[in-house]
Amino acid sequence: MNVLGIETSCDDTSAAVYNGKLLANVISTQLVHREFGGVVPELASRSHVRLILPVIRQALEQAGLNKSQLEGIAVTYGPGLAGSLLTGLSVAKGLSQSLNIKMIGINHLEGHIWANKLADEDLTPPFIVLIASGGHTQLVLVHEWGRYQVLGRTVDDAAGEAFDKVGKLLEVGYPGGPFIEKLAAEGDTAYIRFPRAKLKKGPYNFSFSGLKTAVLNHLRDIGQEGIKRHLNDIAACFQQAVIDVLIENTLNAALNERIRRICLGGGVAVNRALQNAFRIAAQKQKLNVSWPEAALCTDNGGMIARAGYYYLNQNQSSSLRLSPKPNLNL
Repeated sequence: MNVLGIETSCDDTSAAVYNGKLLANVISTQLVHREFGGVVPELASRSHVRLILPVIRQALEQAGLNKSQLEGIAVTYGPGLAGSLLTGLSVAKGLSQSLNIKMIGINHLEGHIWANKLADEDLTPPFIVLIASGGHTQLVLVHEWGRYQVLGRTVDDAAGEAFDKVGKLLEVGYPGGPFIEKLAAEGDTAYIRFPRAKLKKGPYNFSFSGLKTAVLNHLRDIGQEGIKRHLNDIAACFQQAVIDVLIENTLNAALNERIRRICLGGGVAVNRALQNAFRIAAQKQKLNVSWPEAALCTDNGGMIARAGYYYLNQNQSSSLRLSPKPNLNL
């Protein structure tokens, strides 16, 4: 079954084709938001409208297919920005109706779980997934495909959001993650110890707002000259604090739930320092840890197509009445 996957939940316009293997995965990242230091919903929606059809055409061209050869469509319907979701969903409905093929709505967070299956088709549940991105930080126990248990989630800022906000404080650019990672590589993690939140209510939950505030207060204390002198060190210490919390909660959950396999997903999973730290920590506990390649960690149509392929092959589909759900939970 040739399945077209469409992902437009935030600021990446992506389309992919999957039929048992990934034939194409085209991602167009919107650069317009960089000058604002964050995603502007109205600009994101307009960009999706402009990009979605060319991106779909490019994906079909790379897959060596024409639209008449599509047999199903999978599309993100939440969570995300309402206008962005509406664009992808409207196009999916139009194609579904015009081509007379089934459409299935996919939860964006579930897509990040399926990205691991896309990277390793031998992956089988049970396993735990840490989804860490700009909008979400969750620990999910995958009992079986389609049956998930959320063990923990952020109570305030997501990990990627914290990277973006601290990147803005340090004036290094947007999105903050890649810039901070580069700076941190030359920094001293012993320069200062920023707080690691441990929540009594919900042992696997995350909180990064206090960490962000601690960075802000430190920057005020040392002033511009201090920031300039210790920029790399501050980035390294902040990044290490995030990494420590993500790893501690994830490993605790895996050990307590007696799960031997850990997977990562979301844009923060691309961070090499996080990957290396996870590899070392998991090895000490004799746990297996893996993550998809970078293009499958960030928002992409491939993960949506893979999830859709599974559900469509089980004769599941969505009604054309399906509407965007910006606050959709897993």
